[in-house]
Amino acid sequence: MTQAVVERVNGHTEWRKWSELPWLARTGTSPDLQLCVRLAETIAPAEGLSHYLVQQLPEIASEFAAQWAAVLYRDPQWIPHGEFGRRPIEELPLRFLEEALDKDSGGFTSGAGWGLIASPTRQQSGRAELLVVCGRNLTAKSLDGAMAAAHTIGLAIDILKRQDSRQLRINRLKSILKITSQLGAAREAPPLLNIIAQEANRLLECDRSSIFIWDREHKEMLACPAMGVDTEIRIPDSAGIVGECLQSGAVIRVDDAYEDPRFNKQVDINTGYKTKNLLCVPIRDGNGNLMGVFEGINKLRGKFTSDDEDTLAEFGTQAAMALQNVRERDRLMRRQRELTEQVTQGVQIIGQSPAITALRTSVDRLASTDLPVLILGESGTGKEVVSQSLHYRGARHDQPFIAVNCAAIPETLLESELFGHEKGAFTDAREARRGKFELAAGGTLFLDEIGDMSPGGQAKLLRVLEQKVITRVGGSQDIRTNVRVIAATNANLAQKVREKKFREDLYYRLSVVVLELPPLRDRPEDILLLAVYFLERFSVQAGNRSMVLSIDARRRLQTHNWPGNVRELRNLMERVAFLCQRDTVEVEDLAFILSPDEPAPGGTHGSVEAGLTDATAQFQREYIRRVIKVAGGAMNRAADLLGLHRSNLYRKMRQLEMEEAGGEE
Repeated sequence: MTQAVVERVNGHTEWRKWSELPWLARTGTSPDLQLCVRLAETIAPAEGLSHYLVQQLPEIASEFAAQWAAVLYRDPQWIPHGEFGRRPIEELPLRFLEEALDKDSGGFTSGAGWGLIASPTRQQSGRAELLVVCGRNLTAKSLDGAMAAAHTIGLAIDILKRQDSRQLRINRLKSILKITSQLGAAREAPPLLNIIAQEANRLLECDRSSIFIWDREHKEMLACPAMGVDTEIRIPDSAGIVGECLQSGAVIRVDDAYEDPRFNKQVDINTGYKTKNLLCVPIRDGNGNLMGVFEGINKLRGKFTSDDEDTLAEFGTQAAMALQNVRERDRLMRRQRELTEQVTQGVQIIGQSPAITALRTSVDRLASTDLPVLILGESGTGKEVVSQSLHYRGARHDQPFIAVNCAAIPETLLESELFGHEKGAFTDAREARRGKFELAAGGTLFLDEIGDMSPGGQAKLLRVLEQKVITRVGGSQDIRTNVRVIAATNANLAQKVREKKFREDLYYRLSVVVLELPPLRDRPEDILLLAVYFLERFSVQAGNRSMVLSIDARRRLQTHNWPGNVRELRNLMERVAFLCQRDTVEVEDLAFILSPDEPAPGGTHGSVEAGLTDATAQFQREYIRRVIKVAGGAMNRAADLLGLHRSNLYRKMRQLEMEEAGGEE
């Protein structure tokens, strides 16, 4: 209202303050109006509905000389929003209160020395709420004033309930934002689900909550968890209220579960829990796809409201995204473990010779350390397998293993490859790029053929190993690195150091521990073990049945010199597994590993007088005939085995003047 009333009477001006209005004065003739004004003026500063009623019900009781004043609502019993004083009667006239609601009218009734007034707080609102005052001296004369006070109280309740609702929503949103940080920190699904359930209980002020995850494949929902219930519960995805919520994608609120025909009582029967009321909202992932249902059970006071619906929907969205992130992380972690296990199985150190037994012992001992290791040995002896064993058997097994062939990187690109570069650092640097040291952070960097690294590269590598920092090409910021370095070479590094071809300080930095791998010819007892291991492994990959080596084939393998070491044996067994169609590998299947001075069984030497071109053509003819034989005469399969198209195979055979080509294309 305005603070002054301006009147213009006979040309003069008169001012009057709001407080000077005669019907607001204590001696005024409108005490009922004065009460309503006081009730209205205290709405704004009130700290919620409860606070307002605590302040104003004593005022109302005093105004009507009543011993008791209350605001009651029916749900279905009469429950006080707030009350003041001591009731002068033992039991309320419930039938009278019901009539006041039914008639939508204020009324007065009296008994033995007492009077009682009941009036709806808002006329024609349909709200089951009354202002009730009771006193020994209360008469029907106070009915009009009490009705006016009830109407004002009703306005206050409407305003303060909206304020309470807004404040509740603000507080809940703040809580959801705070909870989101906890959800983001969760790394596993069970703890995350527990956090979600606990916070949902607190936000909704309910007894329990459940998240139902939709298993689309099996058309089931998995309840995990219901607070207070440790066992997982699986139900059909169309069962009960939760099923309807999932299928319809709509929010469902039930005030009396056992009166609702959709309610599935089987869950209560299984758990021994009694559901009274519930609220179900669908939860969706970041793409809007249904993931399941969020359910709140048994509101602690009253029933679930529309505010609860909004809160659970908001919280459900955050929970769904957090759950999706955790599940994706679980999937990636499982995949990482599977890949790690596959790699670990593929890097076994096979053999029973004393040298290999000692090597396995050393690897097991060194795997748990971060000591630099230098691996020496001829090409094909398994230096990278040993480096991977050191990585995957140690504490860094879940981190990257990055292998770099130093001999294959030009000196001009070596620094960029190892340490990375910034955008614009050189002509082709169109964007920033991380180097191998950054990619291997926390894991292992395997530097193969370290003996072939350029002098400039050696100097830069030494700085990184000593200072544990790298600087990208074109950059100025030092980047700390936590990488275990394992180096390998087939060169004699000590000799290179003496010849000033390899830095002595880098050599000593790399060779804290040295492992020397013996050539395969020096451990003949391991040849058959390796052959059988590789043959079984590649037979599975080729989709073949189990293959075995004949006695002659075993003898032939053991008499070969193996200049290519384990790599040569591995490649041989791979070819045999894919090309040999028999269950037993015979010596002729191994003919192409014979030394040039050894004839194949039943075969003859080629003429040493033939030129290289003729010898090459003769080898190609014999090899193609052998592959065709292995393929059982099927030219399509022979072409596949040779890596050629069928038409190209015939063209090649005609070039070699092979009669088998005929006139086909």
